[in-house]
Amino acid sequence: MTNIAYARESARETRQSVLLDAARTIQLAALVTTTSDAQLKVSHLPLLVGDTHDGSIRLCGHFARANDHWQIIERGDATSVAIFQGPHTYLSPSNYATKRETGKVVPTWAYVIVHAHGTAETHHEANWLLAHVGALTERNEAELANPWKVSDAPDDYVASMLRGIVGVELSVNQLEGIWKMNQHRSEADKASTIAGLAGSDNYRDRQLAKVMAEVINGSS
Repeated sequence: MTNIAYARESARETRQSVLLDAARTIQLAALVTTTSDAQLKVSHLPLLVGDTHDGSIRLCGHFARANDHWQIIERGDATSVAIFQGPHTYLSPSNYATKRETGKVVPTWAYVIVHAHGTAETHHEANWLLAHVGALTERNEAELANPWKVSDAPDDYVASMLRGIVGVELSVNQLEGIWKMNQHRSEADKASTIAGLAGSDNYRDRQLAKVMAEVINGSS
């Protein structure tokens, strides 16, 4: 059995640059780790794509110290996968041209998913944690009119907050993605679906319409 998720070949995304760009944009991931008693531990946390000079892929985040997920990682022999869920929405058959022609259509769901498999390690070093939360803050404050910086808080307060977290770094050995955008349907169905989603009052539909148009038109 492999770790590859099921998907039609037309929906698979294998370009590393596209997958990493999606992970950078989504940020929030479900980190799933195996336990010694064959259970699964799941935590939801933002993960940053780390800069490396050797071509390896590393995802960096942190747990609350009260979360025992880090202890499971430190016991060793655990594997992890970070799951990034991007835009997604329900696709109604009402948008298909085929519905008007034959009626032989059913609903489905369109989505963007990135899976990053690998081995995790923890970090307790204050310097690592400070650099990480600084990078995470800068990434998300950059577009604000008055960006907040970690250094805006008192040093002793920051130090106490850092003692309450544990860093995690996932060394990725397998990266996969699924852009399920109805690529297998007719050109008429794809065009009518994009138009239907783009004209929806639902923000999630309109967001997915942009992604679907990029995929179908080959600009993603």
